Amino acid sequence: MPLNQPELYGLGTPALTEVGGAGLLPQVARAFEAMATAARDEGIAIAIASGYRSFERQLAIWNAKAEGKRPLLDRDGTAIDPASLDPQQLMEAILLWSALPGTSRHHWGTDLDVFDCSRITKADLQLVPAEYQQTGPCGALHDWLEAHAHEYGFFFPYQAGLSGVSAEPWHLSYAPLSVPMLAEFDSHDLALVLEQAPLALKAQVLPRLDALVRHYVHFIAPPGPAAHPNS
Repeated sequence: MPLNQPELYGLGTPALTEVGGAGLLPQVARAFEAMATAARDEGIAIAIASGYRSFERQLAIWNAKAEGKRPLLDRDGTAIDPASLDPQQLMEAILLWSALPGTSRHHWGTDLDVFDCSRITKADLQLVPAEYQQTGPCGALHDWLEAHAHEYGFFFPYQAGLSGVSAEPWHLSYAPLSVPMLAEFDSHDLALVLEQAPLALKAQVLPRLDALVRHYVHFIAPPGPAAHPNS
């Protein structure tokens, strides 16, 4: 497949460093470890729930949601019955919380989902907003990250009103690498990938691909301190 930068779409084999069972680009891993050390000194135990994710893995998540094999949630985290939706509505519901394969920032090795492993186990973690509110097990973690993550190059790309993707207070991105990667993202190359993939809802996705990329890939919160305080 004649792609300029296949790693932007979760293809190829990027050189990753393993941190806590997750893959990150080496520069990102070093920044994360420095941030985790600083947080640990203040009683916050930052652990990684998810790091690098391949195209194939994202495709499996997408198709499982389309086929009703994984939970489908609305913006409030309430379960939706996929059988109650037409194909267009189903695509839009999946996109609330899951990236279209080839568009996930987890493909880049620059982004990670984090939690406080001193207050909740990875097995119990659901990655829902309530866990990151002040009364949740990761509330103190999120407060600390809002204040300090930018000091280590990280930011929250998905924030309420500032991104096409629903707010994800667990998702961090390493700006020094992810910002230039986003600038190189090419909808034409993505279309080449998706046309050849066994993608559920392909008939709904491909005609709207340019608009989907603008809304869910390029529309993100800017790097720097989080714009909205935890609540």
